[in-house]
Amino acid sequence: MGRSAFTLAAAVTAALPGAEVTGARALTADGDGRFDAAVATLRDGRELAIRVADDDEAARELASEALALRALTAGARAMLPFAAPEYVGETQVHDAPALVTTLLPGFQIDAALVPAGRGAAESMGAAIAAVHALPTSVVRGAGLPARSAQETREEIERLIDTAAATGRVPARLTVRWRDAVADDDLWRFESTVTLGGAQSASFVFADDDERGPRVTGVLGWHGLSVGDPAVDLAWLSTAPEAADDVLAAYARAADRTPDGAIEVRARLSAELEFARWLVHGDALHDPAIVDDAAGLLEALAEGLRSDDLRVIAARSEGVDSAMDALDRVPTGAKAAVDTSMQTDAYTPSELWREEGATAEVAGAGVSGAGVSGAADDSARLGSVGDDHGGASGREIDPAVAAHRAEAAILPTEDLSDVRPADGSSGPIAPLPEQPDDDAISPEDEAQRAARAALQRWRSSDSE
Repeated sequence: MGRSAFTLAAAVTAALPGAEVTGARALTADGDGRFDAAVATLRDGRELAIRVADDDEAARELASEALALRALTAGARAMLPFAAPEYVGETQVHDAPALVTTLLPGFQIDAALVPAGRGAAESMGAAIAAVHALPTSVVRGAGLPARSAQETREEIERLIDTAAATGRVPARLTVRWRDAVADDDLWRFESTVTLGGAQSASFVFADDDERGPRVTGVLGWHGLSVGDPAVDLAWLSTAPEAADDVLAAYARAADRTPDGAIEVRARLSAELEFARWLVHGDALHDPAIVDDAAGLLEALAEGLRSDDLRVIAARSEGVDSAMDALDRVPTGAKAAVDTSMQTDAYTPSELWREEGATAEVAGAGVSGAGVSGAADDSARLGSVGDDHGGASGREIDPAVAAHRAEAAILPTEDLSDVRPADGSSGPIAPLPEQPDDDAISPEDEAQRAARAALQRWRSSDSE
């Protein structure tokens, strides 16, 4: 942090005249280097979060966040089964814009560690559905972006063309993506209110003795808009264990006609994050970013089993090693959800354990992690066609069965060995031991290179 917590806390009085600050501390969750942040404790016991932008892009994000939080009227907030930060005020700290909001206490769970079954996964799916169920007038009335299905399709087409024009996108990816854009069946969806790209760290949890971790707050509203609901599910590519249950809970809670292609577009959106990072680096004329993005795109292409773009629609194959590294694209590429500056996250003393399985919870500082340890597991968008009844003892909900029939999507091949090789829903197998260097295959080497590339991006982005 460039500025001390006391300096930031003192600035709260400028955003909230009359406030008496009695304490200050740094947020325990790590940031991504784009904000200075602190928690200010007021005499009346309230705790406020203050974030100060360190560059122009961060300043624009704070401005968007302020607009979005003010758009969430009391009526809109009453429709949500969780809390959202409340706008308190804006000020300047040494000529840098600052935003003050209420603090949402709780803990966060890294995507790769979100467990299957009841608890966190189902609560996350229901929370996303609740956001998507908000009236679009909430967004349109505030003058926030709104895109139809066709406009979303055209925007993606322009992104693909711009990325391809750099000459650094493998031809098979360009063909794959353009074929997806040309598939009319993928783009027959109803635009909804979205967060504009939720991440696993967008969700703040409290532990429940009976139900396990449940979502008590949602962060990162700066991307609030009307558009493709699939963008808020793209992060499931990095949650191999929880993807099925998040999607099933989302389908049960959604109040719209089932969207059989939403998982497909979510996968496409996840892949295109690499293209956005490439375009960002090219616009900045930064060869380091361009080379890193190009390297990861090469690894993504090498991991594909087929260059037939119908792979996206069929989802019968196409699990690639590069997606293991997609925890989140560096914030410079896109206005990603930054939760670490909005909650004083902590690790609960007792982790939730479901009968027959263990749910690992990552507390403060997990936002953006995922290129090592458990996050190295194969990242994919799981199909809701897999039944986790063996782990959770649940029967297939009729609504989920209907959603599966609508989707008609086969599950992707899981290369992580986290689940049984036969695709059954039995107990989760332990991660395999790391092979000797002599036994590393070309695919594993590509996977390792992809992870290293993304790690370098995140490190350089936080400097």
